[in-house]
Amino acid sequence: MISTAIRVARVGSAAELAAAVLMLAGFPAIMVAALIPSVPAFAAATAVTYLADHYLHRQGSYLINRLSKVRAGLSIRFLIRQLLLILLLARLDLSNNLIFYGATACFIAFYGLQAPHGALVTLIRNRRRLPVATRNVDLASRIRIPDAPPMGLLNRSAEKMLHLDLAAVVGILVAAAMDSALPGFIGIGVTIVLGSLYVLALMPYVRGKKVPPNADKVLAKVDEWLRDYQPETVLYFSGSKDSVYQVNMWLETMEQLDSRPLIILRERVILQNLAPTTVPVICVPGGVHLMNMDLSSVRVALYAANVGKNIHLLRVPTMKHVFIGHGDSDKLASVNPFSKAYDEVWVAGRAGRDRYAIADVGVRDEDIVEVGRPQLAPIQNGQGVPESRMPTVLYAPTWEGWDGNPGNTSLMLAGENIVKKLLAADPPVRVLYKPHPFTGTVLPKAGAAHQKVTALIEKATAERATDPRFQADATAAAAAKAELARIEARLAVLVGSGGEKGDEAEATRDGVVDVAKYEEIARLRGEWNDAYWRSFPVWEHRVVTGAEPRLYDCFNVSDAMVSDISSVVSDFIASGKPYAVTDSAELGVEEFKRQNTAVRAATILSNKAAELGELLGAVRDPAADLLAEDRVELKQYLLGPDEPTSIEQFNTAVANLAIKAEARNVGQESRAATSAAEATTKA
Repeated sequence: MISTAIRVARVGSAAELAAAVLMLAGFPAIMVAALIPSVPAFAAATAVTYLADHYLHRQGSYLINRLSKVRAGLSIRFLIRQLLLILLLARLDLSNNLIFYGATACFIAFYGLQAPHGALVTLIRNRRRLPVATRNVDLASRIRIPDAPPMGLLNRSAEKMLHLDLAAVVGILVAAAMDSALPGFIGIGVTIVLGSLYVLALMPYVRGKKVPPNADKVLAKVDEWLRDYQPETVLYFSGSKDSVYQVNMWLETMEQLDSRPLIILRERVILQNLAPTTVPVICVPGGVHLMNMDLSSVRVALYAANVGKNIHLLRVPTMKHVFIGHGDSDKLASVNPFSKAYDEVWVAGRAGRDRYAIADVGVRDEDIVEVGRPQLAPIQNGQGVPESRMPTVLYAPTWEGWDGNPGNTSLMLAGENIVKKLLAADPPVRVLYKPHPFTGTVLPKAGAAHQKVTALIEKATAERATDPRFQADATAAAAAKAELARIEARLAVLVGSGGEKGDEAEATRDGVVDVAKYEEIARLRGEWNDAYWRSFPVWEHRVVTGAEPRLYDCFNVSDAMVSDISSVVSDFIASGKPYAVTDSAELGVEEFKRQNTAVRAATILSNKAAELGELLGAVRDPAADLLAEDRVELKQYLLGPDEPTSIEQFNTAVANLAIKAEARNVGQESRAATSAAEATTKA
């Protein structure tokens, strides 16, 4: 029942639900206390609404946003409390008392301060929002970007300003209880003085040297930097906050390019969530700004997603445009008809080429280039399961998809069956569960299935902890946890050193990466991953969510995987380990394999997961692994040959396409020169 209420109220937890109930019930309670009248009851109910309101804001509750949509926003809630306080004074027969007039004048004056305060905050934010935001681009030596105002002034500014009425409210309530106006006027004075000081503190940041240069000057300096840097290969990306993983997966590849790389983003939220990188990054939200940017040196543009904003760069003829995608699978998204808008489409292996041929969506075979998957380099080849170690099976289902088709994911139809059978396996195995980060974003049923699977795994883990068959090496785990703590402490120092950037302008000014620090962080993250897996027993089931450990780290500690039709399957094939894929749509084994290349060397599971024994048998006994040779052939078909390496193939493809772009540009210049010469001759 509570879970239903949480879902209906759109809050994140039972604590948020309780705070929402207290806040919404508190206002009628305040009104009743004012009408009775009762100062103690009024004070208690008011305190509850203040605290509950503050808690919901701190949690970023969705309910707060909804209240503002129905004209019950933050300022209205404060105004209602103040009006009810005036009502309380009237009901206490204090309407002819100085405190009544003082309270009325105070709240009118206090709201008079809201206008300049809000205007100043908005003006400061707008003036400090540059037309572009950058990382690893040295703009500080070219333009002056002043320090941001103290974050205490701008962060949650409206809430802070409104809460200054607390002094007046407390003082007036004390005055009403003591029948003395002095405490009330003290509180009123504190509120008005603090509100005025807040406004005065903001004023210096809207003029003079505390204001960044205007948009034209910033854009001119960015163009100047581009002319000096001369980028040759661009990774272009546009998307929502949830899709940032699609560009993050290409950062390491961009760092390994033989040509000068540049990353162009279109949304500020993507930049804010971009993983650390040494590659220069420019975020250009405005389409006109991007189209006017000097990208004349760029010869190859890479696109990780098919989105509408791609057109702003696709229109540039001096560079060649390539769709590289963000995964290689048998999903329809991998053969989107929009792909024919690009000069070339790069796929991992022969399977990608055949996929487009079968789909017949207008992409010509000569425009498809096989480059492997550079991101798969960290995936280790399987070496079998030592007799001394319990096998680990990874369950990594995909999400429900935008169309909500139940066949997209095994989680809703087969998830419980899969996990129950893995947990009950004899001999036992360890289960790792890593759901797709989008799980439950479209269908609540998928989110509920995820919660059930999580609960099953947590219960089984608790039972194993009390089972004498499973004895943990407490000493080794404790040492690993201590190492984890040491690494995390050092990472916190490295990541947090220099302080949090005050705002986007400061982050742009100071956003040039410290390469030595970057390399140390990368090394420490590798050490963290190793210590993480040693910090708990090898038999302990685990639900893995969040950015760390990464999916590929889960691949490397697993001996087999169960998944769905997605790029996860194609990626896991790089390990050569046994895997199973669920036929959630119940097409049947032969039809399922015909439609989905990546499952041709997999154990095919029905929604009842009765076939899991075949997978577990292959894990425990190499002689029972009847699909081993098929996986070797399929790996090359899907991902290409091991030699040359994928990054070498990728760099070759970039170089070849850059030559084509240059040839096209030289040809255009030659034709233009010929036309000009002919026109001069005729004249």
